[in-house]
Amino acid sequence: MDIAVTLVGVGIIALGLTDVFRALMHPRSEATLSKVVFSALWAVSRRFGHRLGSAVGPAGMVVTVLIWVLLQAVGWALVYLPNVPEGFDYSSGIDPGRYTVAAEAFYVSLVTLATLGFGDVVATQPLIRVLAPVEAMTGFALLTASLTWFMQVYPPLSRRSALALRLHGLAEADFAGAVRELSPGTIARVSEGLAAEISVVTVDLTQHSETYYFQEGTPYQASSRQVHYALELCDAVAEIGDVETRVGARMLTASLDRLAMSLKQFIDPEGEAGVRQVFAAYTGDHQRAARS
Repeated sequence: MDIAVTLVGVGIIALGLTDVFRALMHPRSEATLSKVVFSALWAVSRRFGHRLGSAVGPAGMVVTVLIWVLLQAVGWALVYLPNVPEGFDYSSGIDPGRYTVAAEAFYVSLVTLATLGFGDVVATQPLIRVLAPVEAMTGFALLTASLTWFMQVYPPLSRRSALALRLHGLAEADFAGAVRELSPGTIARVSEGLAAEISVVTVDLTQHSETYYFQEGTPYQASSRQVHYALELCDAVAEIGDVETRVGARMLTASLDRLAMSLKQFIDPEGEAGVRQVFAAYTGDHQRAARS
């Protein structure tokens, strides 16, 4: 029985650390737990018209980190459980008999994971003496990973907002309506630059899938609201007969296709929606309810 409890604890520890690794280190950000958390919070937020606005993304990250911590605390508590209280030495004034073994194991695990080192409970069993520092290092690594995750997510959000601002500026200038009056070089330069920015945002969305669940505070910074102008611009540029312009239009079209493929995993992963349908669903999925 003791071995089974220990193995379950090791499994929970491995599950949590694997999810941390896949969220932060995997090139496609394929963490299962974080996806479940973000999807659940997003569904609730959407049910109420996204009235919480931009709080959903940060809340999802905080909840995910708390789950990672809880998994480590519970997993290590199960590892310690068969050795409580015999495998530990208690300071004077502390009676381990006053507490259940499960509560005591969880307390020891939390204190060790947080690297607090109160000194009121010290491991005496040889294997536990070796494992306790390992848990402490795990706790330090988890703290570092969580801070790194928070720092990683905001540059992609900034690049996404910058793309939205660029599209908004082009729309305000009616660039699509003026393409026939512009030189082919100007049209190609704008098209290729826009295609490059869209490609960067696509990579960001692939590597940091949690950014999908963040909402910008203003419409002109929201890519879900501005991305349609890229389609309008692409259609306008494609009508120009110049070779240089057509190349720019094809580059822009290809970048929009790739962005739609990345967005599709959040909107209609099994469906066959086209680019325009995906972007329309993207806008609808991020649409906030009108405030009274």
